[in-house]
Amino acid sequence: MRTVPLGPTGQQVPNVVAGLMRISDKTDEQIRELVDTARGAGIDFFDHADIYGTEPHQCERRFAEAMRLSSSERAELTIQTKCGIVREGPYFDFSYEHIIESVEGSLRALETDYIDVLLLHRPDALVEPDEVARAFDELESAGKVRAFGVSNHTPRQIDLLRTSVRQPIVANQVQLSITHAPIIAQGIAANMAGVEQSQVLDGGGLVEYSRINDITLQAWSPFQSGFFTGVFLGSSDYPELNAVIDRLAAQYEVEAMAIATAWITRHPAGMQVVLGTTTPERVVAAAAGSDIPLTRAEWYELTRAAGHRVP
Repeated sequence: MRTVPLGPTGQQVPNVVAGLMRISDKTDEQIRELVDTARGAGIDFFDHADIYGTEPHQCERRFAEAMRLSSSERAELTIQTKCGIVREGPYFDFSYEHIIESVEGSLRALETDYIDVLLLHRPDALVEPDEVARAFDELESAGKVRAFGVSNHTPRQIDLLRTSVRQPIVANQVQLSITHAPIIAQGIAANMAGVEQSQVLDGGGLVEYSRINDITLQAWSPFQSGFFTGVFLGSSDYPELNAVIDRLAAQYEVEAMAIATAWITRHPAGMQVVLGTTTPERVVAAAAGSDIPLTRAEWYELTRAAGHRVP
């Protein structure tokens, strides 16, 4: 398992993450098998959110109930969680009160004294940076959160937070897959008149901004064709792409899922791939893509086969 820097923290983390948003209905044994399998594949980074499950903090609580981690076992893991989405609204809330309340709930549910990484879960259009800064300062000084980041934020939204927030933004979790890759594809077709792909949708070069500012990009839905529109692997909607994936999988002696992972991990930005599967075998298959040395020709062939313009 290849590691990448977590922002400017100096911490090295695996470039494949186990996402636990779907464990609410799993048994303790199934959760332990999933976590143990991930760790066996080199994944010691686990992603949560306060809204995962059918009720607030449910998946965080199920993780803690199943694992019953000792303090030494807890120290071996990087646990990340997110706050800011109010599902009952639905709306977003980055107020001081909501951030503090959510983190306290996560700490109780996870049965831990600290969260390694806290992400603001999607942008709040009504954000007051001073309130976020106040919450972050309090959580950091109390030792309850060790690092902070965001999810689905544009460069300008991050800059707005930075007008008050003094902690580094170490990560930005964004949707990214071979077929859903506007943050990468738009740069490839930059300045091409009349090409939809060349349109800048994220406020100006999110990938480049993240590299310049030491922000680790985390790719969620790495196998989805779009916004929860289905998996592209094996889909009849992407025959050319799957033909290339299958050929490369045979060449590198891995499963197709590993090639889809490798397309992301091959990028020099040092991204993390956030898996959403609860099937242990799929975790192992995807993790095998952590350090596949795709050539430039292979990476661009996959990009073109996914339907992106490569001039």
